[in-house]
Amino acid sequence: MNFSTRLRQRARELNQDEIALIPWMAGLSLAERERASQTLVVSEVESGDYICKIGRQVTYWFGLIDGLLKMSNDDRSGPLITFTGIAPGGWFGEGTAIKRETYRYNVLALRKSRVTGLPLETFHWLLDNSIGFNRFIMNQLNERLGQFVAAREIDRISDPDVKVARSLANLFHPVLFPGVGTVLRITQQELAYLVGLSRQRVNEALSQWEAVGAIRVEYGGLRVTDLELLRQAGRSR
Repeated sequence: MNFSTRLRQRARELNQDEIALIPWMAGLSLAERERASQTLVVSEVESGDYICKIGRQVTYWFGLIDGLLKMSNDDRSGPLITFTGIAPGGWFGEGTAIKRETYRYNVLALRKSRVTGLPLETFHWLLDNSIGFNRFIMNQLNERLGQFVAAREIDRISDPDVKVARSLANLFHPVLFPGVGTVLRITQQELAYLVGLSRQRVNEALSQWEAVGAIRVEYGGLRVTDLELLRQAGRSR
């Protein structure tokens, strides 16, 4: 049973607190907001569940309320490549939804997460009727392009400390992941899955960045104290 089927079966409506966490709602008119709110659904996923899987037809545009997801390729045809992590507040798959295609990537839950879905019909209705929604989607696509360019650059970095720093900086993207703030709930093992390093090597890198004041390791997560330092890691000033 795929996630879209389970989403419909186990779904519930969003409460007002959850709706308030959706970044694109603020740009809608009252009528547009009411229509979107009536069709949005939310469901709990467990670690290891697929939200999107290569070859499946798109039926929802998805957002992450809380938890942690990973977007990657199909490892059956070659080495596993993680395109990006998806942190709270992030919405993903708009390109696939616009084209009504099948997915060309997998999205997997790394921990128990709360995922919301906007039906494809409502997504396209908003595209046809809402200027505010179109502006959000255009900005989202632009930021996503920059994110994937950065991810490609990270994939070629050989220095593990720099790789960890840049990967962390991507997860604290204020536009793509507005629900993160300054603290990301993530374990060292989950970060290791995203970066493609061992947990021990990730721990060493985190210790280095904590020593120079870029982050602070807290119980259950990481606090960024100097985001620009992480973004500029490995670059000549």
